[in-house]
Amino acid sequence: MRISDLFVYPLKSGRAIALQTTEITAFGLPGDRRAMIADPAGHFITQRELPTLARIEAVLDGDNLQLALSGNAPIRPSFSSERRLNVDIWKTDVNAAVADDNTNQTLSEWLGRDVRLVFFDGNAKRTASAEWAGDGTPVTFADGYQILVTTTASLRALNADLAAHGGGSVGMERFRPNIVIDSDEAWAEDRWTAIEIGGMRFDLVKPCARCIMTTQDQQTGSREVPNPMPAMGRIRMSGDRRVPGPLFGWNVTPRGTGTISVGDAVSVLEERPEAWPMKVRGEKVR
Repeated sequence: MRISDLFVYPLKSGRAIALQTTEITAFGLPGDRRAMIADPAGHFITQRELPTLARIEAVLDGDNLQLALSGNAPIRPSFSSERRLNVDIWKTDVNAAVADDNTNQTLSEWLGRDVRLVFFDGNAKRTASAEWAGDGTPVTFADGYQILVTTTASLRALNADLAAHGGGSVGMERFRPNIVIDSDEAWAEDRWTAIEIGGMRFDLVKPCARCIMTTQDQQTGSREVPNPMPAMGRIRMSGDRRVPGPLFGWNVTPRGTGTISVGDAVSVLEERPEAWPMKVRGEKVR
């Protein structure tokens, strides 16, 4: 197996940026989900509420951010360590830097509602769930964990089910991964405990439950496109109540630092005694 694609998302729910190589830090991929849109009260906003976010491209160079929306002049937000907002993301609170007023006004015009742009700077702190990732593993504005891994074989299997039911097909971009592994066996990742890439260990700590964002075109935000949810409902419903719903991909916590690149070999270090259970239609979830 090898890495087929690498992606980073400087703005949470914004467009993906494809990479050929990347460092790996305790936070995952540098620059990933460093910026986020929030409402004035500090509640985070994603494509679930504002599909237009899929049209915003963010480029991050160090701490310098540029945002662009087609048909509009790009903006370059400025942040001050003294200008801050407490934001909540999936029941965790983060004290983040807030962009300048002009940036927030422009983004509010782009998105059609009053919003704030926040940035995970050096003073911001957040950790992943200790229950799944262990104590003290840092994370930025990702939904919960440092890295999301998907495999090409599993996407092929999902699309085969979609095609069998006349549902069209979807691309990997719908699932917004960081690392895509070119593989032959569908759903093999449900058994993996840890993988190795570039001499580094990556623990697969929790399967990723999917939401309405997978039904949206990741260039336009449109939902008038093939929908993977019916296929996931048929073949990928979690059989473990700790992570309910349709599953695709795994949340991963890195256990080292280094550099990885497209084409790097991926090997399985450890496997679970049994794969993550999937629900059979009609049976109760354990």
